[in-house]
Amino acid sequence: MPGQRKRKRRQQAERERAAARFAPGAGHWEVLFTTQDESRWRAYVERLRASASASTSASTLVSASSSEAGVDWPAMRADVLCGRLVQPTTYRLSRFVPGPEGD
Repeated sequence: MPGQRKRKRRQQAERERAAARFAPGAGHWEVLFTTQDESRWRAYVERLRASASASTSASTLVSASSSEAGVDWPAMRADVLCGRLVQPTTYRLSRFVPGPEGD
């Protein structure tokens, strides 16, 4: 298939960059939101998406820092801890916080 080798190389390079960025010792995962109610979970994620898209469109008018410009979705992790009879299902959203550069 035309372009398949190029695409696979690009995907491999992206995986390597992500592995280096989120390597052990490079930082830690900070929990932003946790709940046992799926509807609250979905509403929170939708609010994040809406604020990210609104700030992206507003950033063309006003210069904003990268933290204000929206959510860094590749640095987000969604965990669904499956429940059993004793413990209900828990939904958790975390973001990767880089450690200090001197480590």
